[in-house]
Amino acid sequence: MRAPHILVADDDRSIRLMLETGLSLNGFRVTCVRTGREALDAAASEAFDAVLTDVDMGGTGLDVAGELRAANPTMPIVLMTAQGSLDAAIEAVSRGVSDFISKPFEIAEVVSRLRRFLSVRREAAARQEEQPPECDLAPAGLIGRSAPMVLVYKLTAQAARIDATVLITGESGTGKELAARSIHDYSARAARPFVSVNCSGVTDTLLESELFGHTRGAFTGAVVERGGLFEAAEGGTLFLDELASASAAFQASLLRVLQSGEVRRVGATQTRHVNVRVIGASNAPLRQLVEAGNFRADLYYRLSVFGIDLPPLRARMEDLPLLTAHFLQRFGDHRNPPHLSREAAEAMAAYSYPGNVRELENALRRALALSSNGLITLDCFPPEIANAQSRGEFGVETAHRLIADRPCMGELQRRYLELILAETGWNRRKAAAVLNLDRRTIQRLIARYRLRGAFTPEAEPDLDQAQEALAG
Repeated sequence: MRAPHILVADDDRSIRLMLETGLSLNGFRVTCVRTGREALDAAASEAFDAVLTDVDMGGTGLDVAGELRAANPTMPIVLMTAQGSLDAAIEAVSRGVSDFISKPFEIAEVVSRLRRFLSVRREAAARQEEQPPECDLAPAGLIGRSAPMVLVYKLTAQAARIDATVLITGESGTGKELAARSIHDYSARAARPFVSVNCSGVTDTLLESELFGHTRGAFTGAVVERGGLFEAAEGGTLFLDELASASAAFQASLLRVLQSGEVRRVGATQTRHVNVRVIGASNAPLRQLVEAGNFRADLYYRLSVFGIDLPPLRARMEDLPLLTAHFLQRFGDHRNPPHLSREAAEAMAAYSYPGNVRELENALRRALALSSNGLITLDCFPPEIANAQSRGEFGVETAHRLIADRPCMGELQRRYLELILAETGWNRRKAAAVLNLDRRTIQRLIARYRLRGAFTPEAEPDLDQAQEALAG
């Protein structure tokens, strides 16, 4: 079997050299070009099995993807990006891009994705990729350019293309309703209603009445017949938040609606057909609740046809400056733009934000209200943020919180690595010795988790020289 031929388009010489060397060692033939024009010329003169293209090659990455897709509807096209936004994801999906990969990346990850796409292509070589509906690219409200957010944008864009139920998970304050609204706004249902309801703290009778409606006299206080929110969302989307708190009786009623597409008002005998897409959300792990017998397994699988997990803010702290600028611009005086003092910015960076983006938003609202002449100082913030720097970013308090919120293994590894780096003065050689890892592994982990700190200057070979030596 011939080696798959991959076209790599990137204006960064080190990226081209790394991909050419790494992919060649894994059995691929590789052709590298520097510009979008060169990529199109190469594709016109030779057949390629897949394309890896940078998004930002003078603004031509998405144009290249669109023209390549038009010429070859089944060829895998993977975008490489150091930045991300939901609008870019929607635009990329509309041009037929197969996947995104966030810089910096590891060769093994690229190889795995290419092999998976090529395998799928061989199995369905004649299948045309379905284009998503055109939509108005309105601001979505999701902010961030980190690798976890690039993945969220990709999944949100893909969810908007289909009409299945979606389950959005994530801690409180991560933006689950924003993600749900984005799916609705970019879907074929965008012109129809988006209705949101919080399932927590409402009795069974009231919740069923709110969602399904009721007849006159169905219960005390039901003096008139009224339609429910399912009927109000006809043709659109119903967002059910805090599903983990739903009672067993309500879960059974919701399952019937999802299975039949029909609702029955409380106290009625007749059912009504509804055309509504359901998006559910939970800040509690529903799968664990299913295993514990506290949530219906059949409802969970019906809801989680398409899943999106929103990362906590502490897992994407590189987005903190972007989020801060967004909220300051949104809440501040445009005639006198607000500014953070150095001490305030350092304290914000040292805080872990258990309340996530919502906590950051509220803290900045408070800080703006207490600021003077647009200057936000340390004493404008709540004590837990103002004192974060004095406690030390990785002091005893943080060490005790390493596993307080039961993180996944990847997140725990990130936190522990950051702790060791802080304790060793951000010296990679010392950190490698403490962790019993080689220095290159430490560097790869730092790049993977995008850790930032006051790194101790170390004698390191120039990247271009190292890449040239490897190629030679």
